[in-house]
Amino acid sequence: MASNTSDNSQQRPRQRNGPPPPRRQGRNPPPPSSSSTRTQSQPQPQEQTTTQEKRKPVFVKVDDLKPGTKGHTLTVKVVDQNSVPQKPGAASSSHLRPARISECLVGDETASILFTARNDQVDLMKPGTTVNLRNAKIDMFKGSMRLAVDKWGRIEVTEPAEINVKEDNNLSLVEYELVNVDEIVRNR
Repeated sequence: MASNTSDNSQQRPRQRNGPPPPRRQGRNPPPPSSSSTRTQSQPQPQEQTTTQEKRKPVFVKVDDLKPGTKGHTLTVKVVDQNSVPQKPGAASSSHLRPARISECLVGDETASILFTARNDQVDLMKPGTTVNLRNAKIDMFKGSMRLAVDKWGRIEVTEPAEINVKEDNNLSLVEYELVNVDEIVRNR
């Protein structure tokens, strides 16, 4: 049998004749340089502003917090702080520093909730201080709500305010259960 392929099983890529294809532009290619290519029916592009206007924060009350929500801005008073002991071997790697975690009871006139402070946040959350929590989120821990601020949020210590914390309405004492909606509909 005669074949046109050589003994070498590797194939070379086909070579092109002519210039290479033009390079693709990024997502936003530059506008045409000459204005003569535009016709009169095409509108002139408006110049975009590079700075975004900042929105004013909308402060919410502790009583308005719901499970699984995020992006809250609120002013609270720290009532109590309890350090959470670390389990032995939790930071067994020598290059990791042990995490400092404390649970702080914070609140306002409407309700109170447990706030989980981590590392440098522990130093800011002293009993009696008033803080602004920006971009706070609600984490669920063993079925109850915990307020937290991650790396995208901020804790600011503000001037002391006269806030009478309503400790008898502690939202962290309410236990929530995850319910599958499909099962409820099937059982009806």
